[in-house]
Amino acid sequence: MEKPKQKLTIHRAEFVGLIAMMFASIAFSIDAMLPALPEISRELSPELAHRAPLILTAFVFGMGLGTFVTGPLSDAFGRRPVIFGGVAIYIIGAMAAWASHSLEAMLIARVFQGLGASGPRVVAIAVVRDLFSGRDMAKIVSFIMLVFTLVPALAPILGSLIIEVSDWRGIYLAFVAFSAISVIWMAIRLPETLRKEDRRPLRLGLLADAVREIMMHRTVRLAIVVQAMAMAMFFCTLMLIQPVYAQVYARAESFPYWFGGVAVIAGASSILNAVLVERLGMRRLVSATLFGQILLSGFMYFSGIAGSVGVLGFGAFLFWQLCLFAQAGLTLGNLNAIAMEPMGHMAGMAASVIGSISTVLAVLIASPVALMFAADVSLLFGSVLIMACAAWGLMLLLARTEAGFAPAE
Repeated sequence: MEKPKQKLTIHRAEFVGLIAMMFASIAFSIDAMLPALPEISRELSPELAHRAPLILTAFVFGMGLGTFVTGPLSDAFGRRPVIFGGVAIYIIGAMAAWASHSLEAMLIARVFQGLGASGPRVVAIAVVRDLFSGRDMAKIVSFIMLVFTLVPALAPILGSLIIEVSDWRGIYLAFVAFSAISVIWMAIRLPETLRKEDRRPLRLGLLADAVREIMMHRTVRLAIVVQAMAMAMFFCTLMLIQPVYAQVYARAESFPYWFGGVAVIAGASSILNAVLVERLGMRRLVSATLFGQILLSGFMYFSGIAGSVGVLGFGAFLFWQLCLFAQAGLTLGNLNAIAMEPMGHMAGMAASVIGSISTVLAVLIASPVALMFAADVSLLFGSVLIMACAAWGLMLLLARTEAGFAPAE
């Protein structure tokens, strides 16, 4: 039987804000770079401009790698020390990227920045799991995801403003300031949430047993793959969004504002999720959202309506982008909660394995699509359609598994 949860010592609203800020450092670190990609490519890689999106994937790759170890470390030594260490590595990576004079050096620095960011990202979710469970946890994660979707709305605009005042290097200084504020806030207000008696010694044998237990649980495995598909749809869109606006619709200058407006509206999906998850449950809500994406992306791909450069085509793309961003708020938090629910006795390790595998898989799925882009938006619609079909099918299999038609292994 699972032990009673620790009591939350600060107001729930402050807790959500703090955890959301730590989690939002991921979105800020990715989306603030979007308006800087053309300038960075001209300065650091003028002959191979198509490599600029690697700045995004290098960060996500490092985050995926770091995600695997931060959970076990937090299970062994506590949540706070791992967050402090991760923020330190993140800041060092950001400063190294700021000082880079070649794209290769920046990519290495971005990998380390991602490694550091994995600390707050994974451990923040483990902290939530220390204090909440079930649908209550799903509601908290939904509000966190609200900030996760709102930060991308502001990040490109902020990145553009920083570029106007200084240059693209100033964005990395903003990363340092944002991360420092969040960790100081946590150090002052949030005590350790993992009891000493609940910590797991950092032993290779125990780690191997924990990984085996997680991967042998069929519900967890299916939830991880579906989460990877949902993340891949989101990553793929993020990697291609600036080229689509610039090359397909000739709106490079206004891109940050269109992007921000769509993200703000889509952020309401997390509030909607907090309401709907109580009535429908996490699994039914995820399945319904994915089925809706199949219908919408299928229509966009086969109708070709968004292929025109006129107002109608751009408006259709904006609506599709809005629905894709809203999908993140209706799926990612729920899928993470589904995968974490059976793993409450080792929340840190489970958060690491789930986060690492889903992130790396998402990058491997999304990156080839981005590299094939040739100013044709149908590639994006078709890719998302295939991913949504696969994810929806896996959700049907997950439902059958939990109903007893395919017993968990």
